[in-house]
Amino acid sequence: MEVSRLQRRYIDFISALFHEFTELQHLQDESNPDFVSEVASLFFEDSERLLNELSRTLDQQTVDFKKIDAHVHQLKGSSASIGAQRVKNVCLTFRSCCDENNLEGCLGCLQQVKQECYLVKNKLDALFRLEQQILATGGVVPIMSKD
Repeated sequence: MEVSRLQRRYIDFISALFHEFTELQHLQDESNPDFVSEVASLFFEDSERLLNELSRTLDQQTVDFKKIDAHVHQLKGSSASIGAQRVKNVCLTFRSCCDENNLEGCLGCLQQVKQECYLVKNKLDALFRLEQQILATGGVVPIMSKD
């Protein structure tokens, strides 16, 4: 595929992505082109750790809903920082279930937030693969303007 077609595909993809992940556009910068991928990698590492901790804590005989809420609060904050609105929104519902000591609700939210994190990862992985294709063909990754 020629560079200009890859770049056009990248622009179309990232425009749709920025519509969903609102904060990513503000993080992209010519002076640090890897910043978004670095932030995304940190988000994925952190969210995986938090999701594992949530699973372990919800699996206990006596569930500590305050501990669950603290982990969900962290996940909500980190998802909001990259603009992963759907993850953040599930976290809001998850926190409400914690407030109500609703184990079944928390378990359902855990599955939902895992799915949303998986979707975010897949979308961003596709973006980063496209960036690599552009670079491999000798092109330059387009920088989206900040509106």
